[in-house]
Amino acid sequence: MILAALLYKRAIGRKVIAAMALSYAGIALVFLHDVGMSQGSVMLGASLVFASTLSYSIYLVGAGHAIARIGAMRFTAYAMVVASAASLLQFVAMRPLSALDLPLRVYELSIAMAIFSTVLPVFLLSFAIRRIGSGSASLIGTLGPVSTIYMAYVFLNEHISLLQIAGSALVLAGVLIISLNNRRET
Repeated sequence: MILAALLYKRAIGRKVIAAMALSYAGIALVFLHDVGMSQGSVMLGASLVFASTLSYSIYLVGAGHAIARIGAMRFTAYAMVVASAASLLQFVAMRPLSALDLPLRVYELSIAMAIFSTVLPVFLLSFAIRRIGSGSASLIGTLGPVSTIYMAYVFLNEHISLLQIAGSALVLAGVLIISLNNRRET
């Protein structure tokens, strides 16, 4: 939202500012929990996450205008071709072709992950950007880290602290504000 506002000289509304403040305050609470539980270099990890978030924000802001020009389907297909080519080039540069000698089950699971964890979400994100804009789509995307906390609890038996619950509640409140704001605009 901030990047798009700076680049395209758009004002950010009060509701959006409130939603951003709630969401980022929630993420900060979850981060504080991780700092308190530190068993490694949390600051290095946080720096890498920030760099990743910044690059993803640049992608989202650019995607919004590209999608408006060429359409969500074409944009997503182009983006996936480029990402696939880069992945294949990295594989060829880093591994021998014998690394592809894997059991059939690995390929079955890989195809399922590719479809359900990559292809569908990327297309859905492009349609969301076209429908609600890149800023709102990115703010709603803050649900990802929150859902990870609860999936770790359910599937990995990890402990959830009150700080994490409070943080995730703030993120959900921010997303709810954006969702209700977008519903009124459509």
